Amino acid sequence: MIPVTEFRQFSEQQPAFRVLKPWWDVFTDYLSVVMLMIGVFGCTLQVMQDKIICLPQRTAASNQTAALPNRTEPEDTDLDLQQYSFINQMCYEKALHWYAKYFPYLVLIHTVIFMVCSNFWFKFPGSSSKIEHFISILGKCFDSPWTTRALSEVSGENPEEKDHQKLSASRCSISVAPEEKVTLEKTQSLRSIPEKIVVDKPTASAMDKKEGEQAKALFEKVKKFRLHVEEGDILYIMYVRQTVVKVFKFLLILAYNSILVSEVQITVKCHVDIQDMTGYEDFSCNHTMAHLFSKLSYCYLCFVAVYGLTSLYTSYWLFYRSLKEYSFEYVRQETGIDDIPDVKNDFAFMLHMIDQYDPLYSKRFAVFLSEVSENKLKQLNLNHEWTAEKLRQRLVTNAHNRLELQLFMLSGLPDTIFEVTELQSLKLEILYNVTMPASVSKLEDLQELSLYQCCLKLHTTATSFLKENLKVLRVKFDDSRELPGWLYGLRSLEELYLTGSLSSDVSKNVVLESLRELKCLKALTLKSNLAKIPQSIVDVSSHLLRLYLYNDGTRLVMLNNLKKMVNLTELELVRCDLERIPHAIFSLSNLQGLDLKENNLRSVEEIVSFQHLRKLTCLKLWYNSITYIPEHIKKLGSLERLYFSHNKIEVLPSHLFLCNKLRCLDLSNNDIRFIPPEIGVLQSLLYFSVNCNKIENLPDELFFCKKLKTLKLGNNALSLLSPKVAYLALLAHLELKGNHFEALPAELGGCRALKRSGLQVEDTLFETLPSEVRAQMKTE
Repeated sequence: MIPVTEFRQFSEQQPAFRVLKPWWDVFTDYLSVVMLMIGVFGCTLQVMQDKIICLPQRTAASNQTAALPNRTEPEDTDLDLQQYSFINQMCYEKALHWYAKYFPYLVLIHTVIFMVCSNFWFKFPGSSSKIEHFISILGKCFDSPWTTRALSEVSGENPEEKDHQKLSASRCSISVAPEEKVTLEKTQSLRSIPEKIVVDKPTASAMDKKEGEQAKALFEKVKKFRLHVEEGDILYIMYVRQTVVKVFKFLLILAYNSILVSEVQITVKCHVDIQDMTGYEDFSCNHTMAHLFSKLSYCYLCFVAVYGLTSLYTSYWLFYRSLKEYSFEYVRQETGIDDIPDVKNDFAFMLHMIDQYDPLYSKRFAVFLSEVSENKLKQLNLNHEWTAEKLRQRLVTNAHNRLELQLFMLSGLPDTIFEVTELQSLKLEILYNVTMPASVSKLEDLQELSLYQCCLKLHTTATSFLKENLKVLRVKFDDSRELPGWLYGLRSLEELYLTGSLSSDVSKNVVLESLRELKCLKALTLKSNLAKIPQSIVDVSSHLLRLYLYNDGTRLVMLNNLKKMVNLTELELVRCDLERIPHAIFSLSNLQGLDLKENNLRSVEEIVSFQHLRKLTCLKLWYNSITYIPEHIKKLGSLERLYFSHNKIEVLPSHLFLCNKLRCLDLSNNDIRFIPPEIGVLQSLLYFSVNCNKIENLPDELFFCKKLKTLKLGNNALSLLSPKVAYLALLAHLELKGNHFEALPAELGGCRALKRSGLQVEDTLFETLPSEVRAQMKTE
């Protein structure tokens, strides 16, 4: 005898899979169990009881033969037990209809096929892996504290109400049994879901850092799973196929059973040619199980009919509903999370199946499909990781003497930043889709904001706050479309730094036309690839004082707009591929500093026109290809700082030293061989550099510049340092490396301000100084 439990393997699946079994699958499973019991019961009777009982039947021919004379017949017609058993077996095989013989086995086989079809998609390798993964993620999403927090936030309840409900829940949990509590949860309507969640789950404040990290991992799993499952529809196809097989099987069983059920008869006539063995060939047999089998067959047909109708309903549900698309519209309306996307293919099909079990699962699962929900979780995790104390430890003082906080490659902006009220400068680097909330108004001292590859959006209140308080804004971008639109309304902004690639059309039509609204703008820095100076810069010329253009080697043409910027005090045109000094510069009467670094200047004869710029004190013509300094340089009497380093100058004109106000003169990295003695005229000179030249001798007049604090003579061809160096009592920095000195004069001890750290010289050369001089220099 085969126990029913042996057939469990055909229908057994993981308990968690029950969420993918709608009511019709559960119902047909029970029907299968009943039909299986019918089959097993019939098979048991077949084995344990006699199948058929036969008795010999005397025919008319037999009677006539018995009446003939001279015919000797045995008077005893009884058969022995073995003959009866032989007759029963022969008649069972020859006379009994096959349906009556094999009915229990047919029931058993058909039922096993039904059970296999009902659960085949749980076992098939191509579908079972997806189902297991989905069930695993679904359970974690359902139980995640983040699901509770997200749904409770959109329910519109205040913290006091949540605390009250939490207290009520704790009281209810004492008097309600766990089984009753689970039943109560599953029978609640969708409209009461948010309240139930708040009651039965911890409040939002109870979510710790570990749970936040787990929820973050769940978001990533859901994204990858959705991308994988939405590509195909194997689950849907497998379920449709097994349903079609069940319907076909139902029709087949119903058809042949309806016809053959009448073949199950109690009395069976049997004719077998065994007269020579038994003396009879006709028998009357009684099928002992016929009555019971007839009743069981009709009962079985009824169950099959119910099973088949259920399968037909399943087929209707499969083919007349759009199961390869799933809309979360009702979830969006109920929860207020508007960005939950609709899904398709196998993902949609599994969610439809889940809804047949409990719609609450898909609602809680939808939280992990929402980008808004994910961003809120990231924000929560950020707040856990970046506490106010940790942020205060990262505060540094920047070059502008402001307390600065730098955040690099974070997933968002921690809310705890706004608790660091002493913050003056905020630097955000590589942060995407960040929104500055209204709480930024707590940072009353915030004056500087830097955005490097950072897309920052502002809350309305934050925009108003920055308009009134922000003084400095730095934006570094890869695409001009990354420039925030709100920067054009910062009416209190004084300094603006823009770094990024711009096409000429964009620079002319979009980016800078709006700058005219920046009424307080005093300094503008553009590091880009402009082909010309936009007219919009001229529009702010009434208050613009400093203009810095770094052009990355792109030639800057049409500089006539500079003439209108008469209030400029500082101008830098760096890497603009200029071959001549633009004439428009000579109209800037208020100009105090000019930097033409890294251009393509070869001749600076136009320098004579600088005499009209009475306020010009700093001129930087370094990193060019200038071969000589014109004598007109003497007319720039107001110059205090002059930079000619990194050029190709070979001769210094004596007229250069008629600029007697010079305090800083940099002639390093040229081809100069001789320094004119007129250098002694520069009595205000504090800084003098001729590093990396070809100078062999120094004029004694150089040491008459007694205010010198820095003297750079490194990498030349000097072999002797004059003892008159002692005249430079204020000298604090002296570079001598890379020359041909054999010894240093002991008179270096007269430079009282010169210490060992300020003397750049080879160690062996330093040792040639007297010990007392060395000791003096080593004393701090």
